[in-house]
Amino acid sequence: MEKQKTVIITGASSGMGFAAAELFSKHGWQVFAGARRLERMKELKKFGVETFFLDLSKDDSIETFFRQVLQKNDDIDVLINNAGYGEYGSLEDTPIEQARAQFQVNVFAAMRLTQLLLPFMRKQHKGRIINISSIAGFLYTPLGGWYDATKHALETLTDTLRLETESFGIQAILIEPGGTRSEWLETALKNARKNTPKNSVYYSLIDAFDKMFSPMSSKRSSRDLAELFYQAATDKHPKARYADGFSNRTVIWAFRHLPYSLTDMVMKKLMK
Repeated sequence: MEKQKTVIITGASSGMGFAAAELFSKHGWQVFAGARRLERMKELKKFGVETFFLDLSKDDSIETFFRQVLQKNDDIDVLINNAGYGEYGSLEDTPIEQARAQFQVNVFAAMRLTQLLLPFMRKQHKGRIINISSIAGFLYTPLGGWYDATKHALETLTDTLRLETESFGIQAILIEPGGTRSEWLETALKNARKNTPKNSVYYSLIDAFDKMFSPMSSKRSSRDLAELFYQAATDKHPKARYADGFSNRTVIWAFRHLPYSLTDMVMKKLMK
């Protein structure tokens, strides 16, 4: 009889993380889901998902969460570092402590959980670490500097992890979603207005940002992205990167290959 597969998913109280926890469970996986808002994960329990409190801003919470999962099962097949948020605002106006907090959740927490799990995956000589980046891992936008930087960092760390661990049977994978129908954009804009005083020379960029990104956010649902998570977890020969849809792959290609003068011009035009 085939062993039941196991997955850890962070940021499972809403959006892609919630949809992924439900999907993996329906496919027969043992799912360990973590998030700060435990009450938002109650519905997952009816699918058999085991839920835990997880505050990624605190190292002791990360370690407690990991110990609780190990008490249930120390043979983990997949870790999906999904949790993250957008702390938008101009580089000048955003308080540096807010920038640090965003790096803590989006980068350091994901890598700390990875560090804790790697010895167990090495012992098993198998496992997949799936880090949820963004098309922001390649592009840059006004107001998005700090958030984009966290995703750039996550991309590099994942590429490095892939090279360091592949000889141990561990695969490090990136997923690069674009706009989705979720709370993410609303939170990002809320943070931008919080971080940018109304008398700031950058305040007008917020409405331009909203105008540019809001149409993109309705293209794909969280369930669509959950399917991509599942593909990355189950492909026999997984890719290093999974991009979400043709338009997002085109954007990534453009920011990788076109001259900065051209991508700057396009971004300025879109933000008018």
